Amino acid sequence: MVNKKDGMNYAPEGKSNKVVDPGEFRIAAIGLDHGHIYGMCNGLIEAGTDLVYVYDPDPKKVEAFCNKFPQVKSVDNEDIIYNDDSIHLIACASIPVSRYEIGEKALHHGKHFFADKPAFIKQEQVKKARRLVEETGLKWGVYYSERLHVESAIYASQLIEQGEIGRVIQVIGTGPHRANAANRPDWFFDPEYYGGILCDIGSHQIEQFLHFAGAKDAKVLHSKVANYQYKDHPDFEDFGDATLVADNGATFYFRVDWFTPDGLGTWGDGRAIILGTEGYIEIRKYIDIANHNTSNHLYLVNDKEEKHFELSGKVGFPYFGAFILDCLNNTENAMTQEHAFRVAELSIEAQEKAMKIE
Repeated sequence: MVNKKDGMNYAPEGKSNKVVDPGEFRIAAIGLDHGHIYGMCNGLIEAGTDLVYVYDPDPKKVEAFCNKFPQVKSVDNEDIIYNDDSIHLIACASIPVSRYEIGEKALHHGKHFFADKPAFIKQEQVKKARRLVEETGLKWGVYYSERLHVESAIYASQLIEQGEIGRVIQVIGTGPHRANAANRPDWFFDPEYYGGILCDIGSHQIEQFLHFAGAKDAKVLHSKVANYQYKDHPDFEDFGDATLVADNGATFYFRVDWFTPDGLGTWGDGRAIILGTEGYIEIRKYIDIANHNTSNHLYLVNDKEEKHFELSGKVGFPYFGAFILDCLNNTENAMTQEHAFRVAELSIEAQEKAMKIE
């Protein structure tokens, strides 16, 4: 279910790579407000989970979800899911303002939690989640899909680990999105519900920076936001950017916006340029404009060669299986809990510090 025109319903499908047997890891979905829930569930099912239940107060969303996943049982009360001891994990793509509360309930009921980004829109929510994870020993995963569910980004990580560009010293990220404003719900335009543009889609960018740079932390040096075009939604932000420096000296600039023109063949020309001491990588995640109308292009230049890779269907999505095994074995191979939380904190900080361009 990959809708190239609509980022809200972008849901990659990959090869089955099961890490558990049937019945060994059972999941449920609560909150279908963002289409990312389809990608989240696709990834977990491909890794061997059983999708058992779904709950959302909107019957139309539930019907569409059940059409996609006919094995799932819809319930009219979310407590059925919380109180079922056979459920290991709850996946959630509710309105962002509600995600923390659902995660809190999940952990209190002994279940791991997998939230769409942004998992949090306030620093206090992250603090509380940190305490809950420490108290319960359960996982609070976050679906940073622009790296975890993009094969060219995963392959870039592998090249970096192999030393193909040396030490990473700078990353530039662009995350443009198509607004599709006429089809968006009211909450989409209100930062009180989604946290602001840097907290929301900016979190993808900060996550990939820390990962590609091999950093554990960073400082937000400068950030700014604007509403250039949507004056009928005065609180909305259609542009944001920020500059960060990591604890290992790597630097980062990113831009996110809602200005993808209709002529582009996909929902956003997401890219990353990763500069190393011995080469560089450019990732063209969703399209190679006016050249290839396909996804997952990667360009590598180093002392040995310049090379173009087309990677769709060739790399897979290892995060999901690793995350399931982390939940079962109390390990941190998919993503450390500290990384998931620190990205959220930095995204909120960038949002809070942002200069508002009038």
